[in-house]
Amino acid sequence: MHKTISSTQNTLVKQVAKLSSTSRERKRTGLFVIEGEREISLAKKGGYIFETLLFCAEIFKGDPKSFAAEDTEIVQISEEVYQKLAYRTTTEGILAVAEAKELSVNNLKFQRDNPLLLVAEAPEKPGNIGALLRTADAANLDGVLIANPRTDVYNPNIIRSSVGCVFTNQLATGTTAEIISFLKEKNIAFYSATLQDSKPYHECNFTMATALVVGTEATGLSQEWRTESTQNIIIPMQGEIDSMNVSVAAGILIFEAKRQRNFL
Repeated sequence: MHKTISSTQNTLVKQVAKLSSTSRERKRTGLFVIEGEREISLAKKGGYIFETLLFCAEIFKGDPKSFAAEDTEIVQISEEVYQKLAYRTTTEGILAVAEAKELSVNNLKFQRDNPLLLVAEAPEKPGNIGALLRTADAANLDGVLIANPRTDVYNPNIIRSSVGCVFTNQLATGTTAEIISFLKEKNIAFYSATLQDSKPYHECNFTMATALVVGTEATGLSQEWRTESTQNIIIPMQGEIDSMNVSVAAGILIFEAKRQRNFL
């Protein structure tokens, strides 16, 4: 028999709600909330550990045990409780409280000698971060590094907008200085997308160990990326404006690199 909770005032319910709503609580506890069967499946495949699974029997028709480890607590919740906790109205009646991973660059492991990485400096909008992670997953990148992060990667909006790709990518965060140092130490060439001192992206060779670096649309990349890069690159613009959405720009650069590598 599962433990059953029907009150929205229950202590566990309040804790889960707080984990969903505040980055501070996620950082304090090292826990975060995953909503939806697909996202939970991807997190399990990505090696995430679930402390608790909460399911609403009126909505979820599967077996929550299929996601659980031996020590995962499984809790049945009422529809009222689920509606209080659910971030989206169309999910499948299941939530997981998962342990966050240590996202240090020192934990990155590459399966090949010429990894292809994406670096995003100070992305802020969850929708953009989610789109970057989806693109990285589509290209099967070897890693996504977020420099000077302004948003917690386990923010429910990022999990939602990435359709779970926050769990399918090898992720790391760090300061710009830490990530530049890491890339140099690993002999990974990095190409900074910026207007200054740039050459067209398609004239560069991305077949060696490569990191493609993008900044925000508002401020672009910091000076460190522009001066330390192997080469600054630009996507030639043919209209009236000189920039595009960061996730679109990243997609163009990533798939040029994939084309050069024969999509391997």
